[in-house]
Amino acid sequence: MKNFVLLYVKDVMTSDVVKITPDTKLKEVEKLFEKHDYNSLPVLDGDKIVGIVTKLDFLKHFVLTPKSIVPPYKQLLEDRAKDIMNKTMITLSPETPLTRVLELMVETKLRSFLVTDTERKLLGIISREDIISEMK
Repeated sequence: MKNFVLLYVKDVMTSDVVKITPDTKLKEVEKLFEKHDYNSLPVLDGDKIVGIVTKLDFLKHFVLTPKSIVPPYKQLLEDRAKDIMNKTMITLSPETPLTRVLELMVETKLRSFLVTDTERKLLGIISREDIISEMK
């Protein structure tokens, strides 16, 4: 834990980020979640971050309620990332101290944050697992 207070996002973030586009079909999103076991996937239109899709966003799309008539599962998988993505997100600088990331994760209950430069170009992602592994 002693070294933890000296670390920054850039020291532990994942730089090789799996990303999707707004038109990525949910059946592909499902496959990516299964293959990589990530909690979220950034949505990019070219180089511009336009949103994020979390596993919870994905699951919400399939919720059955007494007031909703849900189409068949296979039909829902044809919907696109833009239909379920969050357009508001917290992004962090590579220079953000891990102590601040931990504080934000506890406050927001979010599992991961996108890491961007000053022009909001995606540089990486930092997750709870990254934080936990550095706290040892």
